[in-house]
Amino acid sequence: MGWQEYFCPRSIEEALDILQAYGGQARVIAGGTDLLLELRRGQLTADCLVDITSIEALQGIELVDGLIVIGAGITHNQAANSSLIKERASALAQATAQMGSPQIQNQATVVGNVVHAQPAADAAVALMALETEVEIVSPEGARWEPMEGLYLGVGRSKVDSTREIVTRLRFPALGEGEASAFLRLAKRKSLSLPMLNVAVVVSLKGGRFEWARIALGPVAPKPHRARSAERLLKGKEVNLDSIEAAAEAAEAEAQPRSSRLRGSREYRRQMARVLTRRALEKAVTAAQKKE
Repeated sequence: MGWQEYFCPRSIEEALDILQAYGGQARVIAGGTDLLLELRRGQLTADCLVDITSIEALQGIELVDGLIVIGAGITHNQAANSSLIKERASALAQATAQMGSPQIQNQATVVGNVVHAQPAADAAVALMALETEVEIVSPEGARWEPMEGLYLGVGRSKVDSTREIVTRLRFPALGEGEASAFLRLAKRKSLSLPMLNVAVVVSLKGGRFEWARIALGPVAPKPHRARSAERLLKGKEVNLDSIEAAAEAAEAEAQPRSSRLRGSREYRRQMARVLTRRALEKAVTAAQKKE
């Protein structure tokens, strides 16, 4: 595989020290479901792997000042089964429950889904709609950054895992009149990345949309926010016409490529409209129960 040493530090500080000591030749590993494959294929290299899953500070899912905070050690299965996420961020629970096989769900971390920077990553699409921020710790200190700004291209992250560690994610917990939904289109019995996925978050008041957030993948080099569709819904009456108009706007924004694995560009654009409409209807139904 290439690496010579494997460390399991007990603190963030110890992990950073190891990364510094190897001067760019060590890499952070958590779930490792993507990293190990890339190392085996020679797409990445490392002399040393720094496993952060034993760091207690990186575990846990909690509500802090109205924000849901998820540690970097949390797996997809833990997120999917969290009562807090199910109740206050259901799109993420739905996304993590559908990603991969049970074995992968028990191994892959939610943070890793973001750092790997794939535009179709299910958890990342849901987190994009939830307006997630990411805490990055480096030798220079800790900082919070919007998740959306971390993507430099397909599979390219602003986070340098040879010297930095993403320690936590955070996003607003949904409350009264607010709800979210996630839908996925994939080949039957497929455990691979989806042909298309959509996550939406809505806030309703007095029979109108206060605001909406819509994220799609893979229709761009990163999980894509359909902002024209979001703007179209703001202040509009909650009905099938407004939802359909937003779905059409999302289709117009989507720019997927034709793919032998995922289908033609034309088909996937049409399905972006269909999934967006269905996800909005699902989220609206849930939000109306909470008004």
